[in-house]
Amino acid sequence: MIKRLLNFLDASPVNFLAVQNIVNELEAAGYRRIDPQMPIGKVEAGDKLYVTKNDSSVYAFHIGNKPLADSGFHMICAHCDSPTFRIKPNAEILCEGGIVKLNTEVYGGPIMSTWFDRPLTIAGRVIIKGDDPMNPKTLLLHIKRPLLQISNLAIHFNRQVNDGVKLSKQKDVLPLLGMVTSELERGNLLMNTICEELSKQQPVTAADILDFDLYLADATPACTFGVHNELISSGRLDDLSMCYAGLEALIASPETEATKVLAIFDNEETGSQTKQGAGSPFLAMMLKRIALAQSGTEEAFYQAVERAFMVSADNAHAWHPNYSEKYDPTNHPVLGGGPVIKFNAAQKYASDAVSAAVFSEICCKAGVPCQRFVNHSDVAGGSTLGNILASSIPLRGVDMGNGILAMHSCRETGSVIDHIYCVKAFTQFFE
Repeated sequence: MIKRLLNFLDASPVNFLAVQNIVNELEAAGYRRIDPQMPIGKVEAGDKLYVTKNDSSVYAFHIGNKPLADSGFHMICAHCDSPTFRIKPNAEILCEGGIVKLNTEVYGGPIMSTWFDRPLTIAGRVIIKGDDPMNPKTLLLHIKRPLLQISNLAIHFNRQVNDGVKLSKQKDVLPLLGMVTSELERGNLLMNTICEELSKQQPVTAADILDFDLYLADATPACTFGVHNELISSGRLDDLSMCYAGLEALIASPETEATKVLAIFDNEETGSQTKQGAGSPFLAMMLKRIALAQSGTEEAFYQAVERAFMVSADNAHAWHPNYSEKYDPTNHPVLGGGPVIKFNAAQKYASDAVSAAVFSEICCKAGVPCQRFVNHSDVAGGSTLGNILASSIPLRGVDMGNGILAMHSCRETGSVIDHIYCVKAFTQFFE
């Protein structure tokens, strides 16, 4: 199970590739793509359907043996984006000595210093010309070798570096791409690299490329570590580990009376207010269309919502042994202690006493321990998918996740047993 997770993390350096990898597994499990531009048609018990939005979010539906109106749906939602650096248009900056660096902008809230002095690569999507200007073609890009590096300034020129240094997003974190070796490479080093990589899929020239959404990613593979290999080190554990746990549970769980839903959103790290984010009405529209296809009446959708339950799965903060003062004195989950239910008095999380009781009982039935997280009252916390999604679909639900260390670092730390626990709990929930 852990090997599958590590392989998924390595193959999913950005949202677009994560969605493609999830789609591949869904199709292997018998799920059929829905085209949202077309009528859904007849929906029957046992049908396995999925739909994507923007190539960066995916929604899977395993239709239950009872209509949505009668049994509702069980939903796990997570997000496939992580903090990183986006490559800007006209990105190449030629420096003295022929060195080329790339102009980037920060995506989300990364711990920027953790990206320094490590091998990085590029991944994302490239848009190329097609027959219809309104529907250009998309090619996914993942350069599977070290390609860039953000280099630190030597301590001899920055004696205060170990005292904490404020980093400029425009100056300090621009990665080195390489060195120009001929006049033909001047201004074309990045585009030449993109074309060379895409040509492994089909012939592509610079004239074919209309635009791209490309990001930096850690080039070092995910791994386990610790005396007993009990810990996981990888980029993007937040939140790809929850995406994959939900996917494994969806595929492993049997057909049930209730419809099972897996919703993988994009852009959680930037607020979710996009057409492919949790703030979009897209998922509500798809569920309503499925309910209408089953019953012919909109009323079925509203009944289904009242019978539904949502698990908003986004990783939690595990207790850090070097910084215990940052944690609540009585509610600080530990690595290896099982899934974490998250609470917040300001309603940043969807959990309340009822939904927490439901999820803790699911964990108990699955033979899995369960923990609680509340922020230290003097430390501001973040928010996540649950309440944002509830603004478009008023779902009963819980916010939870596995505890990790160094959230938003280039490499985060999680627990092997927590992932196993989470898959068990999610499978029990779907059952």
